[in-house]
Amino acid sequence: MRIGIEAQRIFRKNKHGMDFVVLQEIKELQKLDTKNEYFVFVAPGDDRCLESTNNVHIMEIGSNFYPLWEQKTLPHAAQEMKLDMLHCTSNTAPIHCSVPLLLTLHDIIFLEPTIKLNLSVYQNLGRIYRRYVLKRVFEKCERIITVSEFEYNNIITQLSIPKEKMVMIYNAYSEWFTPASKADFTYKEYIDEPGYIFFLGNTDPKKNTENTILAYKVYLEKSKIKRKLLLADLDRAYLNEILIRNHIESIRKMIVTSGYIANQNLPNIYNSAFVFLYTSQREGFGIPILESMACGTPVITSNTSSMPEIGGPYAILVNPENPDEIAEMMLKLETDDEFYQQQEEVGLQRAKLFSWRNTAERLLEVYEEVYKELKRSGK
Repeated sequence: MRIGIEAQRIFRKNKHGMDFVVLQEIKELQKLDTKNEYFVFVAPGDDRCLESTNNVHIMEIGSNFYPLWEQKTLPHAAQEMKLDMLHCTSNTAPIHCSVPLLLTLHDIIFLEPTIKLNLSVYQNLGRIYRRYVLKRVFEKCERIITVSEFEYNNIITQLSIPKEKMVMIYNAYSEWFTPASKADFTYKEYIDEPGYIFFLGNTDPKKNTENTILAYKVYLEKSKIKRKLLLADLDRAYLNEILIRNHIESIRKMIVTSGYIANQNLPNIYNSAFVFLYTSQREGFGIPILESMACGTPVITSNTSSMPEIGGPYAILVNPENPDEIAEMMLKLETDDEFYQQQEEVGLQRAKLFSWRNTAERLLEVYEEVYKELKRSGK
């Protein structure tokens, strides 16, 4: 087979969820499959995190302007390479493409009504673009791949996609997320001492940043230890707006905003944290849940969408709309040593069920299934 994989953003320095997913999938396919030929399409960037091998060719094409790259540059390059199929990995695909398409649809949050205004112009424009494109491509796809049973059922229901076109393949986490084996003080680049509460948030309403900060305020009122809160990837102006709106400016001195944390630093950040908060309102998967669990750091996550599925039956699940409930679990972990140790072990065991090797093996099976179907139909 001659398989194209869209990985437009993997060479950018500040990678995010979907970038890491396709990067790890490709790395595992390089180890797993030496028979088929792959063409990985990327935009130029400074972080050359992937190299070509005998049968996996890194094709650096076009510019970084995503709509033009995806709608013009990518389908042209795919046609030139005479591909059997093109796997687009980030929720959208070329509207006009002569090559059979597979699409990874991580979630359809962008199709759902927003509860609150998203203050990020970039995220709002991305939402509009994804809505426009998806409605024009999903019926053309040979397969739509998603990443959890929750999202699988949600996509079938919301988009009326036949089950035979849908595939569920779990994401995973990278092997460098493990309990710390030696002293590592990387956390000092972001916060002065370990034992903090860690939260990944941004201005997207689904990340539930405001309710999480309100929960932290309740925690501070009741805790004897009063751990600091490390907020990653959150705009300081947005944080200040939340504090002022809720008249809780007094807790500002307890909150550290780190900006973007590079992936190679995250294992130490999890290991040095007392607890990780993943209190989002809505997720298609939730890789950070597994990353923290694999490091042995307890996770408080939400009882909504895919998070109970990924966290497992013994995870700490809370109502993300209830700050008091989130705070109660932080305090329980702080005051109940047996409960804390139990959650450490629960997380370590749960994380073992997920691996990028399994993800890549299942992905290769899907490529083979689609290839056989295409040959039978004469496409």
